Amino acid sequence: MSYSVGQVAGFAGVTVRTLHHYDDIGLLAPSGRSHAGHRRYSDADLDRLQQILFYRELGFPLDEVAALLDDTATDPRAHLRRQYELLTARIERLQKMAAAVEHAMEARTMGINLTPEERFEVFGDKDPEQYAEEAEQRWGGTEAYAESQRRAARYTKDDWKRMKAEVADWGERYGALMAAEEPPTGERAMDMAEEHRQHICGWFYECPYDMHRGLGEMYVADERFKAFYDSLRPGLAEHLKEAIDANAARHTRA
Repeated sequence: MSYSVGQVAGFAGVTVRTLHHYDDIGLLAPSGRSHAGHRRYSDADLDRLQQILFYRELGFPLDEVAALLDDTATDPRAHLRRQYELLTARIERLQKMAAAVEHAMEARTMGINLTPEERFEVFGDKDPEQYAEEAEQRWGGTEAYAESQRRAARYTKDDWKRMKAEVADWGERYGALMAAEEPPTGERAMDMAEEHRQHICGWFYECPYDMHRGLGEMYVADERFKAFYDSLRPGLAEHLKEAIDANAARHTRA
């Protein structure tokens, strides 16, 4: 089986001009020619081309690639082992670079003034910007979003730790309220819903009752928010949503 230069170019994702160049410099000379004198490549030629492209991807200049491949003392399997090791090391470096860029993007997105070490210390595996891009798409043009951005940019590590502690304390008390079978329309549940609203007002943006109702709807409709609240206690998302509605109604009655 042999292949034309066009077929090989298509297989390898290179140009015909590149293959001609490799032939001209003696790096990859096709094993055969057609009756018309056109280049024909064998399976062994394709193997060599693959080796060339591996080394090129790793940044080796063409003359070094030629020297490596033409070293008769080197077993072809040794080339694969070497390339595997080099590629693995490169992947590790790129992953570290990607992680660093990701942290930078996250901090820039929310304006959180924390180092990566501080962010992981404060939040653990709960990333505060996990839905930052979606939040910007949903509410990026609102004054509430702009105010949240302004406030978040000023918070220190201690501020975020205090906020996290407040959320944890509120969650424990709301869970206890549910364990006591308090109805969502009862005074205690409505007071807890009001505390939830005040937490938003105090830390992020002014949250009027109609906006709080909308958040309550989202806590039930969006599986991610529902999972967060239900992780505090099963059924908490729905209970809180009803408590938010009841609290809004009692404060907005004519």
